[in-house]
Amino acid sequence: MKKALIILSAIAMLMLLVACGEVATSSNESESAAPASETVEEPAESKAVEQPTESEPVVEEPAEPELTMGQQQAIGKGEDYLDFASFSRQGLIDQLVFEGFSTEDATFAVDHIAPDWDAQAAQKAQDYLDMSSFSRQGLIDQLIFEGFTQAEAEYGVQAVGY
Repeated sequence: MKKALIILSAIAMLMLLVACGEVATSSNESESAAPASETVEEPAESKAVEQPTESEPVVEEPAEPELTMGQQQAIGKGEDYLDFASFSRQGLIDQLVFEGFSTEDATFAVDHIAPDWDAQAAQKAQDYLDMSSFSRQGLIDQLIFEGFTQAEAEYGVQAVGY
């Protein structure tokens, strides 16, 4: 759907540019057909020929590669999961693989979404504390078990007040 809207917008813009170009061309032709007595001479300083200057070469940004259907769907599913639950990077990859996505598409999607893993660890730590009681080290261990790194787990525990 988004792709179709983008294509239609591009076609509309192209048609608009072509139409503007035809209007400008026809108005320039009518001006050049005007009698010579009506032409206004430009001041001498504007007639000076400008020497071409060296400009930096135009560097075109490489177009973003098109995503495969699997990558698009994995991104959508990953975003859906993050809307209602917190995950570690590895936990989200594992969940997407469990859903049937290839490891490559799941990893691509998670890296593309790129959530704040520290914030995810903090939310997961809070979720655990809302369900049960944990010692500081027990909560860190649980977060690491969930796939968070040591640093993410420590950040999450500190963020909830431990």
